[in-house]
Amino acid sequence: QVQLVESGGGLVQAGGSLRLSCAASGSIGSTNFMGWHRQAPGKQRELVAAITRAGTTKHVDSVKGRFTISRDNAKNTMYLQMINLKPEDTAVYYCAADSNWSRILLGSPDYWGQGTQVTVSS
Repeated sequence: QVQLVESGGGLVQAGGSLRLSCAASGSIGSTNFMGWHRQAPGKQRELVAAITRAGTTKHVDSVKGRFTISRDNAKNTMYLQMINLKPEDTAVYYCAADSNWSRILLGSPDYWGQGTQVTVSS
């Protein structure tokens, strides 16, 4: 079992920055692959970025150059640094963890966090 707890969401003006954190506890092997997904109102949940335990990353095109995923394995914590935020980034952001890379990318991981709201005002 893995527990994921997100933090760091909030309300920010366009152009602002936020850093999300996801603290993991439980089975470490099940957190070899982690990622951030988001779901805006009326839309499907979508991948934002993903990272392997070794630090290999993937960012979707819409956030490249603005968002950076990272992790601190010693702290069992993953981060998403977001800069130059846009109103279209408004969504609930979910942390995901799995022992399988494809499941993270496809949005079907074994474990989800409870989500943290990010709201970007124009």
